[in-house]
Amino acid sequence: MLGGMVRALTTQEDTRCSIARSLEILGQKWTLLIVREAMWGRTRYAEFRSRLGIAPDVLSDRLNTLVEHGILQRRAYRADGEREREEYILTPAGRDLLPVLTALLAWGDNHRPTGYGSAALAVEATTGRPLRMAYLADDGVEVPLSEVAVIRGPGAAAS
Repeated sequence: MLGGMVRALTTQEDTRCSIARSLEILGQKWTLLIVREAMWGRTRYAEFRSRLGIAPDVLSDRLNTLVEHGILQRRAYRADGEREREEYILTPAGRDLLPVLTALLAWGDNHRPTGYGSAALAVEATTGRPLRMAYLADDGVEVPLSEVAVIRGPGAAAS
C-alpha cells in the first residue's frame, strides 16, 4: 500500500471479503469526507473544495470514483447568469453509508476525543430525539458489544 492507496484486490479471500471490496472504493480519507459533506447537504464541487481544502485533481478523482460506483450521481444545474455545471447528489447507496459514518464518529468520539465534544449527533429527524448505534437480535433485544462475535459467513473463502 504505497502512499495510502488501497491495493487492488488480488486474492480470492479479498474478492470474497465485503470489507476489502468496500475499502477498494471507500478506503481513502478524502472519499469518506466527501460523503460526510454530502450528508451535510453539500452538492457542488466548489463546496467540497472549500470545506475540505482538497486538491482539485484529488477531488475530481474521488468524485468520479463515487459516481462510478453509484454512491453519488451527477445532476446538471445552472445558476443565474452562469454556465451549466454539475452537482453531486447522494444515491440510496450513498445514504446507506450513514451507519458507517456514524460508527466512525462514535469510535472517534470514544477513542480520539478532542475535548470539544462530538462534531455531529445522530438524532431522529422528526423529533430531534438522540439516537445511538446498537446491535439488535432478531427479536429486537439489544446485544452489548462485549457479547457480539464475528464469525465466517457462507461467502468466506475456505481457510
